Amino acid sequence: MNNKLIIAFLCFSLFGYSQKKASKKAVAIKPKAEFVADLMAKMTIDEKIGQLNLPTSGDITTGAANSSNVAKNIEEGKVGGLFNIKSAQKIREVQKVAVEKSRLKIPLLFGMDVIHGYETTFPIPLGLSCTWDMNLIERSAQIAAQEASADGINWTFSPMVDISRDPRWGRVSEGSGEDAYLGSQIAKAMVNGYQQDDLSKNNSILSCVKHFALYGASEAGRDYNTVDMSRIKMYNEYFPPYKAAVDAGAGSVMASFNEIDGIPATGNKWLMTDVLRKEWGFKGFVVTDYTGIPEMMAHGMGDLQTVSALALNAGIEMDMVGEGFLTTLKKSLAENKVTVEQIDNAVRLILNAKYDLGLFQDPYKYCDVKRAKTEVFTTSNRLEARNIAAQSLVLLKNEKQLLPLKKSGTIAVIGPLADAKENMAGTWSVATNMDKSISLIAGIKEVAANANVLYAKGSNLDYDAAFEEKATMFGKTLHRDDRTKEALLAEALKIASQSDVIVAALGESAEMSGESSSRTNIEIPQAQKDLLQELLKTGKPVVLVLFTGRPLVLVQENETVPAILNTWFAGSEAGTAIADVLFGNENPSGKLTTTFPRSVGQVPIYYSHKNTGRPLGNKEGNFEKFKSNYIDERNEPLYPFGFGLSYTTFSYSNLKISSEKMNFNDKINVSVDVTNTGNYDGKEVVQLYLRDVVGSVTRPVKELKGFQKIALKKGEKQTVTFEISVEDLKFYNSDLEFVAETGQFEAFIGGSSDTENKVGFELNK
Repeated sequence: MNNKLIIAFLCFSLFGYSQKKASKKAVAIKPKAEFVADLMAKMTIDEKIGQLNLPTSGDITTGAANSSNVAKNIEEGKVGGLFNIKSAQKIREVQKVAVEKSRLKIPLLFGMDVIHGYETTFPIPLGLSCTWDMNLIERSAQIAAQEASADGINWTFSPMVDISRDPRWGRVSEGSGEDAYLGSQIAKAMVNGYQQDDLSKNNSILSCVKHFALYGASEAGRDYNTVDMSRIKMYNEYFPPYKAAVDAGAGSVMASFNEIDGIPATGNKWLMTDVLRKEWGFKGFVVTDYTGIPEMMAHGMGDLQTVSALALNAGIEMDMVGEGFLTTLKKSLAENKVTVEQIDNAVRLILNAKYDLGLFQDPYKYCDVKRAKTEVFTTSNRLEARNIAAQSLVLLKNEKQLLPLKKSGTIAVIGPLADAKENMAGTWSVATNMDKSISLIAGIKEVAANANVLYAKGSNLDYDAAFEEKATMFGKTLHRDDRTKEALLAEALKIASQSDVIVAALGESAEMSGESSSRTNIEIPQAQKDLLQELLKTGKPVVLVLFTGRPLVLVQENETVPAILNTWFAGSEAGTAIADVLFGNENPSGKLTTTFPRSVGQVPIYYSHKNTGRPLGNKEGNFEKFKSNYIDERNEPLYPFGFGLSYTTFSYSNLKISSEKMNFNDKINVSVDVTNTGNYDGKEVVQLYLRDVVGSVTRPVKELKGFQKIALKKGEKQTVTFEISVEDLKFYNSDLEFVAETGQFEAFIGGSSDTENKVGFELNK
């Protein structure tokens, strides 16, 4: 550290910094282990337990930081961090209480659910994953960290890496889909984007991987519900993204709400200590989810003292909101139900994180109001968000090349999501300024400025007003129209009759997915289905712009609507990004990261399933008695994992393998020629899947093991090559050993998981 930093300012009693001059310069302090040990030697048991307490900001507001109940606890050393407080000025005021009024002047962590952007909001994570572009995904997290850190935040409760194969579960919107391999790549990209390999930088923030573990596999797709699965399934299909995030250096992990092997994750020592610490070598700290400790009482695990001790003994370091640690650990310590060593270890890990963030050198490091004014919701950030959003959209159908649309003529934009800027950012967009989000109608008018754009709502979100109220919480109103459904429809049909093409903006509202938004019916609400059918009866070409936070059942829409563009919830720049794709400024290149079922009765449905002993041999939907199929539905999905159309077309040919045999030290290459055979330049996600034909345990029919997103000019051909090593062939066997087994393998390359282009090879010792 240079001399200017060393002489930055005179010290306050313990740490060597002057609060009067804080935020100007950082000071030199001892190495981390020595510094933290010296500090802990000065702490009372109450102050140690206080570091494990994470309340919400509650009643702290500007001007009230010195008088609120939370502030009183901060002053008494009973708070380690706060969350849900926004703005550098407010955070500075609260941090000042911690570092000027508490006895040991320990700075606070400030967390927030920065899930898919801060004020500049990117597509919901499920949509973001459909870019299949790790550079863009990492960049989105980097911009989110830049903006959040400029506004005082130094810790985000993201990424959520839960694998989910059940679209009834609302939080499928918050994850990266159904696949462990792709989910692992995205987990790494997000951690790298937030932390940037250097937490001492003022524009990086601490990431928190959640929800550990298996949260996405809740029974019946109902949030917070029980999870029960074999350990071999955990290790092969659900654990990999968590481990990838840990391997990438994630600074914290959040426990999940669900139980595992009959013990809630928050109190599960096997999960938090044996797996996370001992097997994976995690060095950061673990925080509960909101009230996770007291919720174990409802699980039937004991009273608050009992479950708090259970959590600490399991390996939990920080208690979010529950105050079980704060109010019971001292008693449990006196009764020998927990140890000083366990408390000390938890405190040490939390103080280590604060040290790594540079808060002991400068507690006001993230409280520069000048940064907040110049680095949040900037023009350049919004342009990047617009580009990333356009890459996330998935074209599901485009009959007779209806899309892209012309930027002329008369366009009728109809539907309850057409003029709904409050919904564009989607769920978990807590820092978004919804007034500044761009609606679809606004985006179309900007991009197709020479067109005559007409608008009608057409219908409400749902016929049931009470349902709509539940689906439009947190200020995401759709401004329910009190007119009759007949009046709304008549207005829509009138402007439809005047148009050359109809853009129907339909689907879910933002809060129909997300936390505590599970659904049993995953179709478009009936009010909108009825509207869509009436629009189709006009004979005008109809483009369905579909807003959704989950895979939906779209059988009727797929059969009747000529063009379907799935836009998810594309963020604060959604309107212009969607319009860019509708009118051909951008060629859609998104690919699905979740399977779309034909019926909710198929759920859970995912591409990497295993065969039964009686697999259905054909793919034409013909029923076969005594085979594994339904009497009332086909086996296959409506849209498979990895699927997504383009305005151009791509052909795959000349699939080659460098050798049909490999040993454990070898690597072989599989290549394919990809040609743009259509009329537009475009991007294609080339996907590699492997199958272990015979194993000591049953193996999936296919597993994603590689992908490359390539750009091809019209008529251009490119050879795409994948390298396969023994690491790609490994899995966890029945003894939970990570092994590769000799034998026959198949490699598939194509534009979706449905590809049948394959070559075979053999692994020998």
